[in-house]
Amino acid sequence: MSASDNKGAVDRFWLDAKPLPSEGSVDKQLESLAESIEALRARDEAAGATLARLDAALSHGTLKGVLAGICGTSSYLRDLMVQKPERLSEILGEDPQQRVEALASKAIGQSEETEAAIMRHLRLIKQDAALTIALADLGGLWSVRQVTNALTLIADATLRGALRFVLNDYHRRGKVTLPHPEDPERECGYVALAMGKHGAGELNYSSDIDLIILYDSTNGCCDDPYEMNRTYVRFTRQLVKIMQERTADGYVFRTDLRLRPDPGSTPPAVSILAALQYYESMGQNWERAALIKARPCAGDIAAGEAFLQEIVPFIWRKYFDYAALADVHSIKRQIHAHKGHGAVAINGHNVKLGRGGIREIEFFVQTQQLIAGGRNPALRGRETIPMLAELVKLTWITDRARDELSAAYEFLRKVEHRIQMQRDEQTHMMPQSDEGVAEIGRMMGYASADAFKRDLRNTLECVQGHYANLFKEEQALGAEGGGNLVFTGEDYDPSTIETLTTMGFQNPKEVINTVRSWHFGRYPAMRSAKARERLTEFTPDLLAALGNTDNPDSSFLSFHAFLKALPSGVQVFSLLRNNPHLFATLIIILGAAPRLARTMGRRPRVIDALLDPAFLGDILERDHLDAQLEKALTEATCFEDTLDGARIFGQEQMFLIGVRVLMGIISASQAGAAYAMLAGVIIRHLLERALRELEERHGKMPGGEVAVIAMGKLGGREMTASSDLDLMLIYDHDKEAKFSDGKKPLAPSQYYARLTQRLITALSAPTAEGDLYEVDFRLRPSGNSGPLATSFSSFCSYHASDAWTWEHMALTRARIVAGDDAFCKKVRAEIVSILSRQRDEDSIRSDIAQMRARIEKEKGTADIWNIKQVPGGLVDVEFVAQGLQLIHAHAHPEILHTNTAQSLRLCVDRGLVGKSEAEILLPAIRLYHDVTQILRVCLSENFDPSKAAGALKDVVVRASEEIDMRSLEEKLREYQGEARACFVRLMGPVEEKADSQ
Repeated sequence: MSASDNKGAVDRFWLDAKPLPSEGSVDKQLESLAESIEALRARDEAAGATLARLDAALSHGTLKGVLAGICGTSSYLRDLMVQKPERLSEILGEDPQQRVEALASKAIGQSEETEAAIMRHLRLIKQDAALTIALADLGGLWSVRQVTNALTLIADATLRGALRFVLNDYHRRGKVTLPHPEDPERECGYVALAMGKHGAGELNYSSDIDLIILYDSTNGCCDDPYEMNRTYVRFTRQLVKIMQERTADGYVFRTDLRLRPDPGSTPPAVSILAALQYYESMGQNWERAALIKARPCAGDIAAGEAFLQEIVPFIWRKYFDYAALADVHSIKRQIHAHKGHGAVAINGHNVKLGRGGIREIEFFVQTQQLIAGGRNPALRGRETIPMLAELVKLTWITDRARDELSAAYEFLRKVEHRIQMQRDEQTHMMPQSDEGVAEIGRMMGYASADAFKRDLRNTLECVQGHYANLFKEEQALGAEGGGNLVFTGEDYDPSTIETLTTMGFQNPKEVINTVRSWHFGRYPAMRSAKARERLTEFTPDLLAALGNTDNPDSSFLSFHAFLKALPSGVQVFSLLRNNPHLFATLIIILGAAPRLARTMGRRPRVIDALLDPAFLGDILERDHLDAQLEKALTEATCFEDTLDGARIFGQEQMFLIGVRVLMGIISASQAGAAYAMLAGVIIRHLLERALRELEERHGKMPGGEVAVIAMGKLGGREMTASSDLDLMLIYDHDKEAKFSDGKKPLAPSQYYARLTQRLITALSAPTAEGDLYEVDFRLRPSGNSGPLATSFSSFCSYHASDAWTWEHMALTRARIVAGDDAFCKKVRAEIVSILSRQRDEDSIRSDIAQMRARIEKEKGTADIWNIKQVPGGLVDVEFVAQGLQLIHAHAHPEILHTNTAQSLRLCVDRGLVGKSEAEILLPAIRLYHDVTQILRVCLSENFDPSKAAGALKDVVVRASEEIDMRSLEEKLREYQGEARACFVRLMGPVEEKADSQ
């Protein structure tokens, strides 16, 4: 029964849903949804059928249980329901398969006139589909295959809708000539190949879509051979923008083009002829594995099918290719090294890449497809479970292996979907906490967290067992041939010189001499025979990796310096040989991140952390950092030892965060929060020890209380690798207290000034173990002319009558990071009170605009890479966020937030910022932080793309999620221009007036 058949009724399909186990009151979990429904009832008298269906759903015990379970476990799905209860009602009135198919048809068939319109249209379709599919999945009404097929259908349809808009737009403007304007994709000569899970019809809930974009250079819609490549690249950039750029409506699908031939040196769109030549001459085994799942999904489907037919001999070799196994398994080992998984676990486990995860099942199938698919066409399918069945028919695996792996695949895909449904994040990590794991369990239908953990662990161990059996002869399969690499004897082997030259080394004899020197045992790491044997084993891989860098000779010398600094070698070389991606990480650091490379050279201690198998796992929790630092400082026998311990700990953790950023494991916002969390932990511990030392000399201050306020980047949790600490120390004490109670008593102002100075020293003074942070206390009341520590009463009175607008702007980022709990709450309440006072809007806007003008006069630049100071850069967006808080906090105190992006989102949610401004400022601040974060990790100096190494430019582009450096520069210019225009509209023209502050 559809919605049109019976208005106001719930479709029969949904009545068979299975309720999710609930934690707490069902009505409490449904509270926000119920409020949204009541709001709809109040504002729309014509919504009778809609409301009747919602009331019916909430009166049906099973459906109510499903909706309550979703609201209690997934903020993303809850928000989709609460934001638009009419949509939920429509979904419940239809069969989900029919609705998803209708949405797909709408995505493809409904034309829009502008780019903004098509972007909004496709994003709303994605929201609708996401909620529909999740309800059918979580209600136990759809199988995994139905879920993944539906997600793939929507991905295909939205991509086609986006491409059809681009094709029509270019056709209207006379840039291309479509053979069939009424059906723009047909014979257009431009095709998108879906790769990976998208190609196989197995897309996960919050998946990227991996695409290879190809065009036919001999028969397409662009006739000009000189403009052809440029036109199709522009096609692709616009297509990617429509699909993945975040707007106020979210995004459609994140789009990844890195599976194309040689992505580091080819444009986003590659001609079919060039792709064929690449695969015939340089294609690698991992690319064979990737192309198994390739499927034309948008554009000229016939051209895509013809291309795949052409490369059949590359993918499917006619002989049993056992040599490919070593290569494919090498990729698997890289994944483990990259993610830091050494054993099956539950809390924090990666259900895709971890041991026993989804990737092991996929590789179990793909490796055998690569070996035997050339002779057995039945093994050339894209889907995982059907291929397990084919392997049984060919007696490659047992019935038991098929059944166990099929069940495991479906179970793990369900877990993966639920992890992603919680917040619409492309993650595969189980929560770290027991409470989080229990939430996933309830989404899986488990009332008992222990039962869920047991079943998940059994599943992972089952998969791991099958996978280990597949590769039990790994060592015998691992040998690879190649040119000579002979480093023994005194003469130079001509073939070795040729091999090194071919690899890209300009001075092969120097390389030979250096490698020989390693075997002389001159360095600590090379003094044991076992270490030298280990080094010999992976020297070919080492030289190949170095040869792929921009400057192989320079990278080789950097590795040599690294090797000399190592205290021992056996463990290091074994890890590097067995974990190629760990080694690749080291090469990237040496070649693309001079700042991190210098840290390794100066501080060999951080190398120990780099070799920890868990170093590329999730960011550490605060409690874990607290425990680690407490353990390190407990061993200190004096204050100087404490400072040394803090520097060792801080440098190591900052290095690990930097490596995670460099490798793309964490986002800019995660990195900013991680750096800030680390700084907060260090400040708390050093404040405690500074106070303890002060009390030993001067006693305690009666009734003494302190609060350390973080300002700026630390306060906003937007720190980078080079951020200093903007701090303020506030204190209070008994009114009767004139002095501390120690042998050498001090007056309160002296006492807390000395505490502040000790804290500054503890955080910033260089020691034998190096430095930690630059510290700035200039944001305190009266700045450098005021006392170093500020009494609470002075703080209150100053901000009540004497503070400038810029000081209240700075206060919007104030976050208390250390001190006495009760006093910290008191100080926070005062800060909120200060910021929530009603202000003259025109005066605030004028002050902010003039302040921006003064800063621009002093530090102005036209360099788009000076992201902070360039007009329309970070400062503009931050000033807008701070200004909006000062103007509106009296009526909307809930918008007060120390983080720039979050405060803007809160303003958007409450209608204080227009949609047009939101679609500029939010993506801009995200891009600015992404790029700034990676540049601060890699460099100590300014970034100049014309002089930067290719590897560095690659990581900058990857961090930005743009296609290439040119696209990134265009995007920066676009955002900077639009952000400045937003600033002028919201705050006023950037011009300094004679009567300014």
